[in-house]
Amino acid sequence: GYVSFTGNMSGMLIAEYILRERTAVGTMPQKPALVTTIVTTDMTLPVTKAYNVKRIEVLTGFKYIGEQIKLFEQSGSYNYVFGLEESYGCLAGTHARDKDACVAVMCLCEVAAYCKKHGMTLWDMMLFMYEKYGYFKESQYTITMKGIDGARQIGEIMEKLRNNPPKSFGDAKVLRVRDYQTNRIIDMETGQESVTGLPKSNVLYFEMPEDTWCCV
Repeated sequence: GYVSFTGNMSGMLIAEYILRERTAVGTMPQKPALVTTIVTTDMTLPVTKAYNVKRIEVLTGFKYIGEQIKLFEQSGSYNYVFGLEESYGCLAGTHARDKDACVAVMCLCEVAAYCKKHGMTLWDMMLFMYEKYGYFKESQYTITMKGIDGARQIGEIMEKLRNNPPKSFGDAKVLRVRDYQTNRIIDMETGQESVTGLPKSNVLYFEMPEDTWCCV
């Protein structure tokens, strides 16, 4: 049967393949970096660690990933290898500064060809990665509110969550809250604050035990 892949799953298949094969054939650049967004799977953490690649998080929107390429070139800090976001956007190489569907499909076809050569399917490879790096699951829930009234309602919901952050989601206790609008990370137990280090955006991110999180 068929298995439906999320953007996180297909993106990580490509990411791990590129990092693995470039390492194997000696084409990995010095100071390599993978760029991802704050709402993309945390599977990027163990994968980049396995190949000694810097993982950089930016705000949602591929323009922020593309911007990192320019910043790397200007500063010489890192060399861009791959970028991905959870909504299926990917970019391999620096010829474009935005998500590139043609290149993403080409890369996934190459991964599929590699899998077929080794008697596997893409789903087999996904399971192999889960066993190696850990199992990661995500879900997304969308609420649409249209027009001026909708915008006002959204603003009110965000302010309510900002001023009275939930202490838990189900049985999962909220440990820290990242408020990208005010550039603050708040420890819910100690009240200690630090900065997000990212541009201002009306986004709230709730960190919970065992590397789980919820972002609004």
